[in-house]
Amino acid sequence: MAGIASLAKSLGYKVTGCDQNIYPPMSTQLKGQGISIIEGFDIGQTALNPDMYIIGNVISRGNPLMETILNNNLAYQSGPQWLYENILHNKWVLAVAGTHGKTTTTAMLAWILEYNELAPGYLIGGIPVNFKSSARLPIENKKNTPSFFVIEADEYDTAFFDKRSKFIHYHPRTLVLNNLEFDHADIFDNVEHIKKHFHHLIRMIPQDGKLIVNNESEALNETLAMGVWSEIEYFSHANGWSYQLKKGWQSMLIFYQNKKQGLLNWNLIGHHNATNALAAICAARHVGITPEKAIEALSSFKGVKKRMEKIAAFKNGIILYDDFAHHPSAIKTTLEGLKKTKCKGRIIAVIEPRSNTMKLGSMKKELIKSLKDANKVYCFADQLSWDAKELFSLYSNVIVSDNIDSIAHSIANDQQNEDQIIFMSNGSFSNIQTKVIELFQ
Repeated sequence: MAGIASLAKSLGYKVTGCDQNIYPPMSTQLKGQGISIIEGFDIGQTALNPDMYIIGNVISRGNPLMETILNNNLAYQSGPQWLYENILHNKWVLAVAGTHGKTTTTAMLAWILEYNELAPGYLIGGIPVNFKSSARLPIENKKNTPSFFVIEADEYDTAFFDKRSKFIHYHPRTLVLNNLEFDHADIFDNVEHIKKHFHHLIRMIPQDGKLIVNNESEALNETLAMGVWSEIEYFSHANGWSYQLKKGWQSMLIFYQNKKQGLLNWNLIGHHNATNALAAICAARHVGITPEKAIEALSSFKGVKKRMEKIAAFKNGIILYDDFAHHPSAIKTTLEGLKKTKCKGRIIAVIEPRSNTMKLGSMKKELIKSLKDANKVYCFADQLSWDAKELFSLYSNVIVSDNIDSIAHSIANDQQNEDQIIFMSNGSFSNIQTKVIELFQ
């Protein structure tokens, strides 16, 4: 929603917004663009008398401002609908969908197009370090090429009045399917339910469009079996796109149909980021960028804020990272990548099971398994529908608490040289990162 607000501002509209919880980095971005943010949903905001209310999917019936909008028959629509009607309808849309990796892959793809002077518009669910903001309109270029728009395509529902997945509104010509797992337990019954929504998206890809699919995902292949009308190109596949490590994660050879395409040297780690890169290179090729030029672009890709972002380093070798991982699969992959990269020292995982799926306890067993590569775990158990202390009762290396300050002080008091401490949450995590950094200084 912050990205959509930014795009509306760029189109010349006067934009304001409101939300229950406002925190960086998005709040900082909006402030820098001169977009006023109001905390809470007071009905007095109708005095602003806007031409249109754009409703995000966190708003439900009973919200006081929404009820006032409905009672007074004021004009409103969903963010994805507004986005398509005002921006996407005449663009070549490149969309990135999947349970994990959407934000990073979208940022990679946008950067490849930018580096190769295609001046794309983009909407990313995070702030890529290579760009100044999470969203931008396409910039007119001199190459006489189509106008491109790269978008993170979320399967979550659109709004309380439109229960279709958001990505249905985007009408992509190039579609990346990173993976497919069960998530969003508050709106999906099971993984079969999610597959159906992905199938609906696939049905909309034009015949001359392209699907770029992770061959490692059995669920995606099962979804494709429901019907495909477009060309498919696979990554993580011997006859498609693959990689081979040369000097750890920071140096890898890229292959297409077993033929070397180039050497990628960069600063990201983990198999998930390697496959994200394959997907982005493949998608860029669909719009005419050679693999060599795409690899060259990715060598200067700097990542996304809160995606394995290094936020502090100390003289005793301790490094602090901030990461968005909250689904067990993402936690597992992130910790595996960190374990293969570090030379010594402990891995300390600080987790907040904050997503609706995790709060409902749908994946408790998977959460335990996902943490196997951590030497020590701190779990912030706040407002959960299940007992985290009971879940981790047999694990002496896991500390569970509902007090942020207590966790912060425990981390500081237990610090050892070379510790790699990673905070994992899809929210602000009650600013524990700053608290720990201050305690370490």
